[in-house]
Amino acid sequence: MNVRASNDRKSAARAPHGWLDALVAVLAGTLAMLVTAALGLWAAGAAGLPDGGFPRVVAAVVVMAAGGPVGLAGDAGSLVGAQAGLSVLPLSVTLAGALLIAHGFLRPLRHRAVAGVRELAGWAGRVAALWAVVLVVLSLVARHTFTLPAENLTGDGTGDGTEDAFGDVLGDSARVGFRADIPLTVIIGLVWLAGVLLLALLVSRRAPLPPRLVRFQETVRPAASAMVALLLVSVALGVVAGLVVMVVRGHPAQTLAVILLGLPNLVWLAFTVGLGASWEGKVQGPFGLPMPQVLDSVLRTPDLSTVNLRTLAAQDGRVWWLLVVAALLVLGAAFLMAVRSPARMRPWQHALHLAVALTLTVLLIGLTAAVSARYGLSLLGIGDLGGGLGGEVSLRPQLWTALGIAFLWGLVAGFLGALAASRAHRHHGEVPPPEET
Repeated sequence: MNVRASNDRKSAARAPHGWLDALVAVLAGTLAMLVTAALGLWAAGAAGLPDGGFPRVVAAVVVMAAGGPVGLAGDAGSLVGAQAGLSVLPLSVTLAGALLIAHGFLRPLRHRAVAGVRELAGWAGRVAALWAVVLVVLSLVARHTFTLPAENLTGDGTGDGTEDAFGDVLGDSARVGFRADIPLTVIIGLVWLAGVLLLALLVSRRAPLPPRLVRFQETVRPAASAMVALLLVSVALGVVAGLVVMVVRGHPAQTLAVILLGLPNLVWLAFTVGLGASWEGKVQGPFGLPMPQVLDSVLRTPDLSTVNLRTLAAQDGRVWWLLVVAALLVLGAAFLMAVRSPARMRPWQHALHLAVALTLTVLLIGLTAAVSARYGLSLLGIGDLGGGLGGEVSLRPQLWTALGIAFLWGLVAGFLGALAASRAHRHHGEVPPPEET
């Protein structure tokens, strides 16, 4: 024990990571999120927002990407209030920041076999302290109020007089604004960072662990790294598909906006649908979210709609390819996990590990890819004025069913991946354990 404690103190004393390394990691991740959000919003046509609101909207998108809440509110005269709610993660921005922050966190730890708990906690604490400062600054910037002329809300005034009366109620202008909640942004943003750093330690094969946790790396790290590889490969396939759509069908700006703001939202949803999971939601009103036409067609109904392979294939038969792609992704992840696991591990253990890992992955997708948005005008806080001024967009998974399906997929694919990887182990000179009698 004394020798181990002495080694931990020596490794902490010569640890190369300090405040400068933490600052580089945090700034790199923040810059990646800002650039991704800015380019995505620019492609979506938000660069011309009035009153110099573009930089503040960019900051709001980054805050949302870290899980922070951004409240929407406004008024349209003395009697009319604007009501809105938005809950969505721009996962392209989230992914860009998470990858760079994780890389910056792991970089000083490479080429180490073991790291003490106090060393890892101190290093993570430096990153967290600087990230909290960034979140406060972004939250202060992410607040703005837009002034909209009333004619934008009432039409061209050529109707039967109703629009003119409505314009009198609205007054000369309407104000719609947004504001980030600083305390909640900091709290949720730090939880988000803790998840990123913990996942980075679980996934990286070179990152050191505390001595007491080293024994778990043989079971946890192969499964975790396989799931991260599955998610990243699916995003890469989505980028390729988006570029093909951009070339074949045109609309480059809209497609680029989807890629830079919400591509993981779509491809990870498509992955769960390919597994057989179902989502439910609806799109009402003149607005919606950037999504494929087939998905918008299924969701744009008066009541809640179910999104699964059957309902999507009724709109476009090519949707059945999602089943093939999902199967290939899961089998590839199973093989990768089995190859990186010790040869002594039995097929049923591989199956159980992948089942748990895939279930947790689908749970993460369900929690992060869900969408809820509502907007409208109310008179004296009562009802909705209608007239095409309100709308609702929602999309959420049937979670328990999705988790059960993911567990079954993991069991089957994990067993098949173990059988396929057994030959690879023998090829590399590893001998599997003898069968029990």
